[in-house]
Amino acid sequence: MKAVLCVLALAACATALDLTGPALRHDLIHAINRNAQSTWKAGVNTKFSKATMAQAKALMGVKKSGFRLPVKNVTLSGSLPTSFDARTQWGSICPSVLEVRDQSACGSCWAHGAVEAMTDRICIQSNGQKHVHLSVQDMNSCCDFCGMGCDGGDPGSAWYYWSTTGVVDGGNWTATPDGSCSQYSLPPCEHHISGGHYAPCPANEYPTPACPTTCANGASFPASKHVGKSSYSISSDPNAIATEIMTNGPVEVAFTVYEDFLTYKSGVYQYQSGQELGGHAVKMLGWGVWTDGTTPYWIVANSWNSDWGNNGYFLILRGQDECGIEDDVVAGMAQ
Repeated sequence: MKAVLCVLALAACATALDLTGPALRHDLIHAINRNAQSTWKAGVNTKFSKATMAQAKALMGVKKSGFRLPVKNVTLSGSLPTSFDARTQWGSICPSVLEVRDQSACGSCWAHGAVEAMTDRICIQSNGQKHVHLSVQDMNSCCDFCGMGCDGGDPGSAWYYWSTTGVVDGGNWTATPDGSCSQYSLPPCEHHISGGHYAPCPANEYPTPACPTTCANGASFPASKHVGKSSYSISSDPNAIATEIMTNGPVEVAFTVYEDFLTYKSGVYQYQSGQELGGHAVKMLGWGVWTDGTTPYWIVANSWNSDWGNNGYFLILRGQDECGIEDDVVAGMAQ
């Protein structure tokens, strides 16, 4: 229902989205921060400080294919805790849970959200015995039925790819080889003139890198594939989603991004203003209740580097399907 309200709220806007204009609208930032009822604060994120709307929109890489994973029958926990954070629960034995990645100037969010959660789940479900950093490069460039790589893909198809074909190991971008089979070849970036932690993003989106067929570390590419045991979707019931996270690890979710989300800095995000930019996929890793004692939220890791939002993370309203965040939840079990 909340996703429908988000869409209906845009009907009053008569002007078309200006893709040549700046991605960050300071009028939105000021309006949000002046709103006494707002549960979140806005500001300038260096990821988008000099980006055009077209460059920001290109990062919204969820392209639904119509493919649907089977819905898992989640046995609900009798008493869910008020809060849960995978970083606190498993971060000491599974460092990947603490990681914020950067999809760079590429609409590979669908692959990032999937591979991030898969990587966490391999470790979590082995009680910290297996540490395999799965390759976004493999997922983004090799899964033909998932979509179009940097031009977008389908999260559910990504999990099906893992459970049928498998994904090789591969770390994030580094200036030198990291010893993995296929690390991400697109560098972290942000749209700025000077300052910030990362180099400037290119004027246009990167083309999808070629699908790797051999390992950079000399290992056998087929033998480096890590195949999941199963893949499935979770119903939109918040208790089912929470139970799945607490039991098996982070999940991948997709939601609709609007202009104001680019300005998120802290608090519990709820859509306030701006036009729709597209679908975005991320890793959901926990939940809680805001300091006001009344606003429930999900904890989510974004893939826009640690300079965006709250050190790369954001909180979003829980239990009301905020912008579709509870509509499309996918996950799977490791071998």
